[in-house]
Amino acid sequence: MKTWLITGCSSGIGKGIAKAVLESGDQAIVTARNKGKVMDIVEAYPETALAVSLDVCSQDSIKNAVKEAYDKFGTIDVLVNNAGYGYRSAVEEGEIEAVQTLYQTNLFGPIELIKAVLPKMREQKSGYILNVTSIAAARSAVGSGYYASSKAALELLTNGLMKELAPLGIKAMVVQPGAFRTRFYDGESLQGTKAQIGDYEAVVGKSRPGNFENKHQQAGDPDKAGKVIVDVVHNDDLPEILTLGKAAVTAVKSTLEAKIAELDKWAEVSASCDYEEGK
Repeated sequence: MKTWLITGCSSGIGKGIAKAVLESGDQAIVTARNKGKVMDIVEAYPETALAVSLDVCSQDSIKNAVKEAYDKFGTIDVLVNNAGYGYRSAVEEGEIEAVQTLYQTNLFGPIELIKAVLPKMREQKSGYILNVTSIAAARSAVGSGYYASSKAALELLTNGLMKELAPLGIKAMVVQPGAFRTRFYDGESLQGTKAQIGDYEAVVGKSRPGNFENKHQQAGDPDKAGKVIVDVVHNDDLPEILTLGKAAVTAVKSTLEAKIAELDKWAEVSASCDYEEGK
């Protein structure tokens, strides 16, 4: 039996993971900024689930959540950094305080949680850290530069982390979802700049919050994603990046192929920067 600490469980993939964990017989600390939003999960599994309020932007909140987890279950075997949100803005329009809060939620909060659970994972010489990013980390889109960069940073951080932890018996993995039927485009989950510049309206305008309707027809099923993630951990065979969704696989593959083609095209120019052999 494993004990999971999962952030952002009030809806979407976080909730899907929490349900799959508990259905499998494992234990879960299910978190949200307001734990009242996850009590329905705990009520269905009162012996193996614990609801905790967690604001990943607050170090005190992080420390308290980890303490409650250890007090209840004595261990955290799997950390899932899932909490996050989107921000739509042309790069020039980005409001620095809003961007800093975005990074605090999508990158620095997960880092603090990783640092909070690693001491005991190192002590027990086992554990799993799963960082949920987005296919935006593989290829950004108009108006999504800040969001994509926060997720790309988390991916590269995880890439280094997994190499550091491998000799210690701890595994790390990136979970890279495509479009799922979640609340990502609703309410606080998708924010946008107030400093809008007219010259960008034709390019960025249609992607701004309120300028499109979320019809909740995305192909991705959060519950199926949760089950896949739990199965991968239970099988103890983790890829570096677990891309979720058929369309996501297609998008990431085409992006990587285009990058390889460009690298090949410019390879001779790139090589011309080296010293000549023998010098």
